[in-house]
Amino acid sequence: MTFENKVVWITGASSGIGKELALTLSKTNCNLILSSRRKDELERVKSACNNTENIKVLAFDLSHYANMKTIVEDAVKAFGKIDLLINNGGISQRSPIIDTTIEVDKKLMEVDYLGTVALSKALLTHFIENQSGHYVVVSSLMGKFSSPFRSAYCGAKHALHGFFDALRLEHDKDNIKVTMICPGFVNTNVARNALTADGSKQGYQDNMTENGLPVNVFVKRMVRAIEKEKYEAYIGKFEKFGVFVKRLSPKLLHKLVLKSRVR
Repeated sequence: MTFENKVVWITGASSGIGKELALTLSKTNCNLILSSRRKDELERVKSACNNTENIKVLAFDLSHYANMKTIVEDAVKAFGKIDLLINNGGISQRSPIIDTTIEVDKKLMEVDYLGTVALSKALLTHFIENQSGHYVVVSSLMGKFSSPFRSAYCGAKHALHGFFDALRLEHDKDNIKVTMICPGFVNTNVARNALTADGSKQGYQDNMTENGLPVNVFVKRMVRAIEKEKYEAYIGKFEKFGVFVKRLSPKLLHKLVLKSRVR
């Protein structure tokens, strides 16, 4: 596929991967809808983009998933259709299971899983009517295997794979595509904004994230995976090989992850 003349809707577009996607795709001949909770930040991102006349801002909160039908209606009105929904919005978590309140688990599921699923379901009728559509879901390598101190995050990301694999199967007949993007460590503020055991933000960067892929490098690889309509893309440094190690030997991966002591 190509982004030429497409309408692309990006959630989580106010920072990190979403912001870089907006900057990158604004250089192509496509229309963009940028979404996140913070309208002021979205406007700043829009101002930094090329072809701002082809960009609309639509602020909403993924955790308010009962409102998604209205949100989708507003998005479709912006340019008359949606071709791609890039589900990038979400939060991470860093805390031991034994200390993590159930409210934190609930928050991760509401934002990372239920919000994304509700938005995608609300858009599904539009895709079926057009007999065309492409869901891109920014999951994580943690959606394929787990790591200590990320239990709620891993649970939500694993759930996304289960849902969207089923959606791909059910709507193959409607020419609806699904691409799961699985980042490893990417140098964004994801660790700083991660929730800790009591729901407060971690507030600092970790070494693995700091030394992860530069966000512009990651986004270039992500865009190529979308254009190739890949089912899944694992994008990172050495950590991406954990997906393949798990297929061969879950016990070996267990030992390797413990040895790395990723925190």
